[in-house]
Amino acid sequence: MPFSFTPEQKQTGFWLGVWLAFVVLLYALGPVLTPFIAAAILAYALNGGVDYLAQRRIGRLLVPRALAVVLVMLVFLSAVSALALIVIPVLEIEIPLLLEHIPAFLVRLDQQLSPRLAAIGIKVKLDGTGLRGLLTQQFASGDVDQLWTTLLSSARIGGTRVLGWIVTLILIPVALFYLLLDWHKMLDRISGAVPRRWVAQTLAMAQEVNILLAQYLRGQLLVMLVLAAYYSVGLTIAGFDVALPVGILTGLLVFIPYLGFGIGLILALVAAVLQFADWSGLVAVAVIYGAGQLIEGFFLTPRLVGERIGLNPLAVIFALLAFGQLFGFVGVLLALPASAVLMVAFRHLRHHYLRSSFYNA
Repeated sequence: MPFSFTPEQKQTGFWLGVWLAFVVLLYALGPVLTPFIAAAILAYALNGGVDYLAQRRIGRLLVPRALAVVLVMLVFLSAVSALALIVIPVLEIEIPLLLEHIPAFLVRLDQQLSPRLAAIGIKVKLDGTGLRGLLTQQFASGDVDQLWTTLLSSARIGGTRVLGWIVTLILIPVALFYLLLDWHKMLDRISGAVPRRWVAQTLAMAQEVNILLAQYLRGQLLVMLVLAAYYSVGLTIAGFDVALPVGILTGLLVFIPYLGFGIGLILALVAAVLQFADWSGLVAVAVIYGAGQLIEGFFLTPRLVGERIGLNPLAVIFALLAFGQLFGFVGVLLALPASAVLMVAFRHLRHHYLRSSFYNA
């Protein structure tokens, strides 16, 4: 007797195929979705503030949600602008000073390293004249036309990427405004699309995920504040004139793995070169930032973030490495919140497994 599908099985297969095609389409449109995904993450983080303002009253009238969205976005943009105002003045002061001190720094570097390099058969001067001659020799020995072709090609690709970043930065606030404005309507539509037999379980899982992500955000904020205080105090004790802005910036940017730490480290190294005549500044930066990485990676993030979302320190380290391997920089950025979501799904899957006939038979 040939096997035949019931009408219910055919319907289930059809809708599963539709959802699978939708997921494939989203994957194919990944580069286009970047500003919308970023706006959705920001909307999730800022929606609580919008809801709070929308429940306040001006006289007898509730604050319009559109006004609440605008106010929250202005506060958020002001915070981002304040962070930029911390960084830009430091860069404006340090970069010209760095350019002035580079020749003296190269002379000092040449005095320290050239004798050691000469001892192993490498004869090169690391001062400005030596490096300039080395570059001139390299350019003279190469194909100049090929060099210009490569530079123009790189400039063209770089210009396209810059334009893409500009479009993304313009789209994010626009998408953020409309997502915050229709946040609850959007959630209702998503809830309405879930099959009725699964809606209660889906809403329960969504509530668990929401609680875990809220705990993750609070834990990450606490890590940022602790590290901002640590780097500021550490650089102040070491005698850095720009200890406060550089320390605050390094701490606040730790939510961007590697990049935030790298920016703070570069600024601290530049300050060390400009302010200290010997190697003591560079040694102080190496000690402060090396200890900061150890404190963050092995204590603060696993305990203040990992324990809040139910992950032990080993699981946090594994999640960072695994998501980084699979999805690169974005994977590292989203590793812990994504792990919290997967943990909820695994908990429910384990519950069904323990109740299944396969387990209990």
